[in-house]
Amino acid sequence: MEPSQDQDINVKNADSPKRILLVEDDDSLASVYTTRLQAEGLDVRRVDNGEDALAAALSYQPNLVLLDVMMPKVSGFDVLDILRNTPETADLKIIMLTALSQDSDKERAENLGVDDYLVKSQVVIADVIERIKHHLNIT
Repeated sequence: MEPSQDQDINVKNADSPKRILLVEDDDSLASVYTTRLQAEGLDVRRVDNGEDALAAALSYQPNLVLLDVMMPKVSGFDVLDILRNTPETADLKIIMLTALSQDSDKERAENLGVDDYLVKSQVVIADVIERIKHHLNIT
């Protein structure tokens, strides 16, 4: 009996690297994160605005989205809200990595269903990698 297509996909995904969608409009920061995430054995796709993030979330089917808040076209808050309310992406792991450090911003993200909220000025890249691994259950 032939395995179903779903089983094939699951087997393939078990062997392939975890996919990270990096949504960051700062080129230099995105480059640093992309390099480090790839060094960790992760498959990274980067987009630089919220509109492209929504399209990539559907086409790329990432395991986790690393999402900036202040971006052109569609804000990270709106991206988070749309992803959480779209059946295909509702269960995606989403970590916001932002310059916004106000409690009200963190609370807004939590109310929209973010998995983690990291403030750029309060973390180093190793902290971000650790949180990504935590959410993807990578040891």
